[in-house]
Amino acid sequence: MTTAVAILAAGRGSRLGGDASKPLLDWKGRPLVAWAVDAALASGLRPVLVVVGYRGDEVRAALADRDVLVVDNPEWEEGIASSLRAALRVLTPMPDIDAVVVGLADQPMVGSDAYDGLAAGAGEVVVAYYDGEPGNPVKLARNLWPEAMALRGDAGARVLMRDRVVDWVDCTDTGSAADIDTLEDLERLQQEDQ
Repeated sequence: MTTAVAILAAGRGSRLGGDASKPLLDWKGRPLVAWAVDAALASGLRPVLVVVGYRGDEVRAALADRDVLVVDNPEWEEGIASSLRAALRVLTPMPDIDAVVVGLADQPMVGSDAYDGLAAGAGEVVVAYYDGEPGNPVKLARNLWPEAMALRGDAGARVLMRDRVVDWVDCTDTGSAADIDTLEDLERLQQEDQ
């Protein structure tokens, strides 16, 4: 059986202000989404899906030279649940895929080893943690997909963890789950990386 990857890159990033697209923010000469996608591709897991929404054509163009399946999410304004549903709608008809590792486009320091580590994890829900704190990515077994498809709004995979045994995978040495929600977050990340 196979584990796929879905990078969620559909949101607008409203806390950025203006009409900026968070996945397209530049960090070290590349858009944030490229960092997330390249880590997923380096893991060797396939297929790699990227869910786009706000300014989706521009995000798609930024990934034109990468071997990914870009999935449009016309309901992106609803929140993260709509992007998860968009990915699962594409993956569900693929019978050889038994799980998906879900990553976020605004976490450029999540490394490929995190994806590999989660793919090797057992159980219905496998979650990365960094220095003792839960983070991303998150792996969802196929039997949870119908429940995930029922999520709405900004409810993500974390909701599915509530009543289940979670397999926690220590990803501290694989990178960082630091995410970029504001321009200040991006500036802080750039300063930490110098």
